[in-house]
Amino acid sequence: MASRTASPLIHPDMDDFDLFKVMSALTDETRLAIVVALAASPGLACSVFKKDVTASVLTRHFRVLREAGLIHQHDVGTRRINTLRKEELDQRFPGLLDLVLKESAARVTPRANADSA
Repeated sequence: MASRTASPLIHPDMDDFDLFKVMSALTDETRLAIVVALAASPGLACSVFKKDVTASVLTRHFRVLREAGLIHQHDVGTRRINTLRKEELDQRFPGLLDLVLKESAARVTPRANADSA
């Protein structure tokens, strides 16, 4: 099946993860909320996230997370499925993602629309 986009999705190899790029991606509240939601419910489609931002802005947030190495995306039909790259992140930066998730618990509520999941 062909990808839903003309250009292929770029996912960095684990060895290419950059701590500062990862942390920079996590500084945005929307992206942090996406990571929290994916940690709680792996395999969510982009369409299940609340639409308090435009589709193009949400697409950019997912691209930043993907290019930083935080998420993996693949297409299933017309849906783009997102998963957190927790195992790879834990290998590259042990404990980092657990700390981020723990510290974000009081600040962020998952932004996924539970009715659409």
